[in-house]
Amino acid sequence: MKIHVSGICGTAMASLAALLKAQGHELTGSDQDVYPPMSTQLEALGIPIRSPYAAENVPEDAELVVIGNALSRGNPEVEAVLDAKRRMTSLPALLSELFLRERCSLVVAGTHGKTTTTSLLAYLLDRAGRAPSFLVGGVPVDYGISARLGSGREFVIEGDEYDTAFFDKRPKFVHYQPDVAILGNVEYDHADIYPDLAAVRNAFFRLLCVVPRRGLVVAGVESEAVRELLPRAFSRTATFALGRDADWRGDVTGAGERGLRFRLRVGGADRGEYELGIPGEHNVRNALAALCAAADVGVEPEACRDALREFRGVKRRQERRGEADGVAVYDDFAHHPTAVRATLEALRPLVRGRLWCVFEPRSYTSRTRTFLAGFADAFTRADEVILAAVHLPGKVPEAQRLSERELVDAACARGARARFVPEVPAIVETIAREAGPGDAVAVLSNGGFGGIHGRLLEALAARSRA
Repeated sequence: MKIHVSGICGTAMASLAALLKAQGHELTGSDQDVYPPMSTQLEALGIPIRSPYAAENVPEDAELVVIGNALSRGNPEVEAVLDAKRRMTSLPALLSELFLRERCSLVVAGTHGKTTTTSLLAYLLDRAGRAPSFLVGGVPVDYGISARLGSGREFVIEGDEYDTAFFDKRPKFVHYQPDVAILGNVEYDHADIYPDLAAVRNAFFRLLCVVPRRGLVVAGVESEAVRELLPRAFSRTATFALGRDADWRGDVTGAGERGLRFRLRVGGADRGEYELGIPGEHNVRNALAALCAAADVGVEPEACRDALREFRGVKRRQERRGEADGVAVYDDFAHHPTAVRATLEALRPLVRGRLWCVFEPRSYTSRTRTFLAGFADAFTRADEVILAAVHLPGKVPEAQRLSERELVDAACARGARARFVPEVPAIVETIAREAGPGDAVAVLSNGGFGGIHGRLLEALAARSRA
């Protein structure tokens, strides 16, 4: 078919485009914001992108238009498609129809860790010779692309709880026909569509409702909300946890070359020590979930030992972007207090000097007051904190909007060294002036953040030449 993808630069939409291209479809795309890594992935695939949104972006001969969930009524492409009664669909519905129905679908869900766990599970199956298909909400370093159509029967897919499209408000993952569903953790998030934690829990219950009786739910029981949901499952269940009783238990035993070593126990039986190739206890939890899911489709932990150690993670997840004049710069997607805390704690052992945290409130929820106290506490894990201006603050009602000054004050009251530096040029100037050899800068944002990573490295390099 000739397919147009509106909102093509979103991580999931660009991944879908890669799969459609692999199936032989002819693609065009459009988006408002075009930036790496997805823009470069699409360019490499030869998929033309038009920006900004406009009615004329939709080719007259397109047989199908895929509408991204970031688009709503009033978008010129949405209006053009509706006016002409063009055939349209959503990403989840099209994935279900074209890719998942005939395969074994392994869906990775939860508030945190989805992208890394999806990437790791696909990598474990691939290294075991299973040639899985995958779709990830990021770019696994080992593949350099966010989606692949494999020859095997398994399809590993990141299951997002965000809504499907403006015309389908169900969570995306209810479309994915899971044979195995990983439910890693559940916390409050997405304040733009969920009013409270109860609503979020209900969304994840919908996922449990579509797992068949023969299927498996892999549950992270360190999460209270997951423990509450698990008795409502209709399928088989298996639990995992770090340092506490569970069907799949991990106990950290020390530091490895790049990540942590841990002892694996399955059903109480000692399965030996394993080493992970990426840092952080949260990633050991992700590994436990991936090992459990892999075992259910016939790939035992012992067959995963080398792959676990050699897995290199995902771009924009604790990704080391470079080092200049003795200062390392990391990029991370963290935009929830739990993720910010986990990222900083994972990076801490890697840093000889001071750990800097540069945070841009960019997701809808992070731009609200909802997690002010949580962010303030998470920032105490860094030595220096720079808070950037809230991205597009006018999108959040003023009464609900995060106050940068209030967040800085709250972080300082908890013992953090925090300051508000609104714009990227001033942030770069501040770090280039103050950061010393052995320091590391963790840049946390779920957007492009004005290309700050490259600008920081350039400024630090220029400092070294001065």
